[in-house]
Amino acid sequence: MTETVTLKALPRKERGKGPARRMRRDGRIPAVVYGRNEETRSLSIDAHEFDNLMRHVSLENTLIDLSIKGKRGKIRALVGEVQVNPVKAEVLHVDFLQIQAGQKVHVQVPIRLEGAAEGVKEGGVLQHVLHEVEVRCSSDAIPEEFTVDVSALVIGDSIHISDMAFPDGVEVQVDEDRTVCLVAAPRVLVTEEEEEEAAELEEGMEPELVGREEGEEAEEAEDEESNAES
Repeated sequence: MTETVTLKALPRKERGKGPARRMRRDGRIPAVVYGRNEETRSLSIDAHEFDNLMRHVSLENTLIDLSIKGKRGKIRALVGEVQVNPVKAEVLHVDFLQIQAGQKVHVQVPIRLEGAAEGVKEGGVLQHVLHEVEVRCSSDAIPEEFTVDVSALVIGDSIHISDMAFPDGVEVQVDEDRTVCLVAAPRVLVTEEEEEEAAELEEGMEPELVGREEGEEAEEAEDEESNAES
């Protein structure tokens, strides 16, 4: 089961762009937490703490216990959405989805490949096509990751979602025909020597006349002779 981490938060009363900018300048990120039949709360979280969290866990399937100052107990949640400034790579806002024990949730779970594929030893290339899979499961039993053994794959072999084993209670939300990984044949590389040989052959070939009949060539030759005599 996936790990649970604690994140401290402060209640937030001010809203709007101005207060949000001031908050970011002070090293905090505006956030909200909401849920079914639950009160929506405006919060702020420490930017450095959240950045460190993003670096060490997969936010898509990590349970977060929000510890809100002045509130008894913690709110268990998943990260719903993270808004990021594409220019500065700065987190602008975070949405948390509050969940209850045993509640069914949709999460993205990473897929990790393990083992050394036989096809790679033969010169093939292992391609990891699907890096995560969406599943629906109880919030108490969110998988941390799925591992796929690729050691038996030879060139031309592939693994699909239908080939994977999932725990009871985990419902896959993608097509079973989706390719997870495959071992492709190596590309044929043209050596410098082969390129030089091809260039020499091209230089030795006479240019081909396109769209001209032999009769047309003969008529042009006769015209040139007549012009010379005159």
